[in-house]
Amino acid sequence: MVTRIAASIMCADQLHIADELERLDAAGIDLLHCDVMDGKYVNNLAIGPEWLLAVKEATNIALDIHLATIDPLKYIEMFAKIKPEYISFHIEVCEDVPAVIQKIRSYHIKPAIALNPETPLEAILPYLNDVEMVLMMTVNPGFAGQAFQRSVLEKLRILRVTLADNAYAPLIEVDGNINATTIGEMSDCLPDIFVLGTSALFHKKDNKTYAERCVQIWSEVKR
Repeated sequence: MVTRIAASIMCADQLHIADELERLDAAGIDLLHCDVMDGKYVNNLAIGPEWLLAVKEATNIALDIHLATIDPLKYIEMFAKIKPEYISFHIEVCEDVPAVIQKIRSYHIKPAIALNPETPLEAILPYLNDVEMVLMMTVNPGFAGQAFQRSVLEKLRILRVTLADNAYAPLIEVDGNINATTIGEMSDCLPDIFVLGTSALFHKKDNKTYAERCVQIWSEVKR
């Protein structure tokens, strides 16, 4: 398994985003995780397509767009022009999952399906052969700084076992207060992609660079 790190761009210093992108590139970040929120599915607003297009033009790091929105089909059309590597949508709001997956694929973008901590794993099981990634939220989407929900660990274990018996296995991504401590709690069911935000990367608790903080994360993953 090749573990990848995604940086939650919402948590970066928005006034110095060009400098932030340079630091993230120097740290070897694999993906920029981009939370798109419509103020309806979650009580917050972020990130617009034009802003992300400027980010895309300023970096070679691939984009991983997470649609925390009521109407994923509308937002897929809005963000497809940016050509991200992934677009994820929430099972909780989706009435026609195959149509959403097909819409994402029609733009040659990898589809991913997201689920919240309280959503049963069974909700996504019928679609595991149709998506490239499962985004498992370890907090409820909408705001940074929430506590890691340890109830998700059992779902993560079950998903990992389920995929082990699956001829086609999508990647597993986790997002929500991911840091060295919470990664340690996932040692027996490690996901493929960790989304790092304020807890592990964009903080001012020390004078370390982003590269040094990523090394600390890698050391925990490799234990």
